[in-house]
Amino acid sequence: MPAPTTPAALRVATYNLRGLKDDKAAAAAVVRAIDPDVLLLQEVPRYPASSYAISAFARECGLLWSGRTRWVSGTSLMTNLRVNPTDAEDRPLRVGLRENPRSYTVASVRRAGSVPVTVVSVHLSLVEEQRVDHARTVLREIAEDPRIALDQPLVVGGDLNEDGEGPAWRAVVGALSEVSDDRPTFPAARPHRRIDAIFARGHRGATPGDPAVLEGLDLDGASDHLPVWVDLEV
Repeated sequence: MPAPTTPAALRVATYNLRGLKDDKAAAAAVVRAIDPDVLLLQEVPRYPASSYAISAFARECGLLWSGRTRWVSGTSLMTNLRVNPTDAEDRPLRVGLRENPRSYTVASVRRAGSVPVTVVSVHLSLVEEQRVDHARTVLREIAEDPRIALDQPLVVGGDLNEDGEGPAWRAVVGALSEVSDDRPTFPAARPHRRIDAIFARGHRGATPGDPAVLEGLDLDGASDHLPVWVDLEV
């Protein structure tokens, strides 16, 4: 799929990398085929010195990674040279004692000739009550952030760990529109659950990515999730 042809189009993708435990070259080939402006990531590795692996993966994808995220949990993002990112940061989410840490990553990006867009990568908990709390927390904190105008376009994408009937998913679509398609995303080898998605507000149009672009690529060798992407007119 070619890159967006109009200055106002922003291609946003979301991808759970499973800690880069699978075929990194295959995952990078998938990302290059999508050619996103913004790549929202989940399960980015956090082991000691893993920043070298993440940086190398970004280079192989033809993207930039600021290195300023992933410290709280496993969400992060990468950007194309077509966009200018600012203010990338991790924000922690509340979990129980000794539970797996959770966070979301937020940044502002601007494509030449377009308005700033707030982009958010999320990876919700395996616990239903936490998923709902985390989804509501993300939406509330974004709404209360004085740096983000209420009319500024917003994109939230990631692994929700539940499908469209789940309460956290419903909480998100209560505030944003679902802009990705309805194809299953997990597990990559035999996808039958749709737990990865992209939501947005403040856009004029949205075109979900065509999965035919990924034909012939080693999708289940790259990760246990399929990527999701969309072109947004903002």
